[in-house]
Amino acid sequence: MTLEEAPQLEEAGSAGTQGAGAALEELLLSAKKQDNLTVGVYESAKVMNVDPDSVSFCVLATEQYECDIALQIHFTLIQAFCFDNDISIVRVNDTRRLAELLGSEEAGEPADAHCVLITSPAESPSGEPALEQLRSFCAESRRRGDWLPAVALPAR
Repeated sequence: MTLEEAPQLEEAGSAGTQGAGAALEELLLSAKKQDNLTVGVYESAKVMNVDPDSVSFCVLATEQYECDIALQIHFTLIQAFCFDNDISIVRVNDTRRLAELLGSEEAGEPADAHCVLITSPAESPSGEPALEQLRSFCAESRRRGDWLPAVALPAR
């Protein structure tokens, strides 16, 4: 690779991240309408333990968790589970925007949007275009050596 090619790759990665952000927003809103979301670290761990085959996609909100050792341990375990079970996983750095999309702040509940699972019933195959786009984005990221790619959610 030459120095001239480096900015083009960076721009292509940025465009891919933006497209993945829009796809993630679409997927989250669709899953919310269909009641196929599990929100919260502990709730997600329960679903992964009881029915791992129902998990289609995982989102980790990694903003401001560095000082919380328990959260770091949970994140590590969730990542390992996802990698072992071939579940695509991304991270977002805007917990507030994620909670806003999920609607957890509207209900007056504390927003534990650090981990979000998109689930699908076993009888309905996942043919969601946004999910397929995100899985492709994750596969491409893994080929580049980025096992936990960051996705920027579109601003409101």
